[in-house]
Amino acid sequence: MEWLGRARTTFHASSTSLPLYLKDGTKTTLCELVKKGTPPCDLNPALFNGHLQTCWTAVNKSAPPIAYKRKLFSAEDPRFAGTFAVDFVVEAHPTEPDEALPPRTTYYSDAEFGALGGDDDRPLLITLHGLSGGSHEPYLRHVLSSLVGETEDGKRGPWEALVVNSRGCAGSKITSGILYNARATWDYLGEEGEACEFEAAVIVSNPWKLEVSSIALQSTFLGLNLYSKTMGTNMKKLFERHSEQIMKNGNIDLEAVRNITYLHEFDRAVQCPTWGYPSEGAYYRDAASVDSIFDIRIPCLVLHAEDDPIAVKAAVPYEEVRHTPYVTICSTSMGGHLGWYETGGGRWHSRPVFNFLDSMLNAVDVKTTKKNARVTANGHASGSSYRSPFVFEPVRRKMYLPEVSK
Repeated sequence: MEWLGRARTTFHASSTSLPLYLKDGTKTTLCELVKKGTPPCDLNPALFNGHLQTCWTAVNKSAPPIAYKRKLFSAEDPRFAGTFAVDFVVEAHPTEPDEALPPRTTYYSDAEFGALGGDDDRPLLITLHGLSGGSHEPYLRHVLSSLVGETEDGKRGPWEALVVNSRGCAGSKITSGILYNARATWDYLGEEGEACEFEAAVIVSNPWKLEVSSIALQSTFLGLNLYSKTMGTNMKKLFERHSEQIMKNGNIDLEAVRNITYLHEFDRAVQCPTWGYPSEGAYYRDAASVDSIFDIRIPCLVLHAEDDPIAVKAAVPYEEVRHTPYVTICSTSMGGHLGWYETGGGRWHSRPVFNFLDSMLNAVDVKTTKKNARVTANGHASGSSYRSPFVFEPVRRKMYLPEVSK
């Protein structure tokens, strides 16, 4: 328990953190930019450990109201046929209650979506939610509100934003036999590397090493019977809502799914037969994002709480970031899993996220930074001049994609 809710903040980065060229002609580093934009972490002293912070997320659903317009897109790859729902942040508008959609959400009409123009002068934030979540999640809305909400002069913030909902989440329908995969983004930032079209990224409370987190959950009473059981129950509910479609893939034992209790049992019963994994451990190792961190080629902020009971500290890539200049980890001694509740109900994580993205937009000369970013992310632990002739490929584990019959 930290004194009166003041959490310790620690920064982890390479000794050769990425140089950032600023619009005023000066220069800083990614790590220094993150440090400057990170306020003191003063949390609610009544929620004095990771369990309380995490459990409070199930009790306190308050968050700034965010209005959305939803657009359904069809997958272009026939190997992953189906639709996915994208919720675009819009100004508040009258909505009729619809139990099939999150609050304050309506569909774009074809005419409305067709009339949208490409506003290239406004930055776009693309947001992904957590397991079985969606655009309605309070932790997302706190961040989105800081970027797109009304400013002090009553105007809307400078950002456009959208939330990509995972298959079947946030009231979206599954139209194929595939639910989701923890590799669903195929480690986009790492696999795209220098071709990545994003200018910056933020990763919050990510379970970098899925197998490590899974073993940790199964190793304690609360981990197994509170967190793993809750997530397993949520995934089973998600499955039941879409069971008719999911069962079309023919590889899943319906009774086995209905008898599961914990998250790893769900992955064993659903993910393994769906994606061809022999065990949930193989799935977790394959879907881990930790190695992909070495191929990220844009400025990236990672936020994590050391007392996170779900994405545990042992799974955070503290050592890995020492060997890539593109990533800085800001870790706090308290905060739980996507908690960081402050006195009064605010969420601390929204402030360093806003400050980082705001600085990348308004202070950093992105083009000059990219032009001069010719540093390698595959550093060497040894201080000697020897360089191994062998090369490590962080995204060497390409996912097998089935052939499409013509």
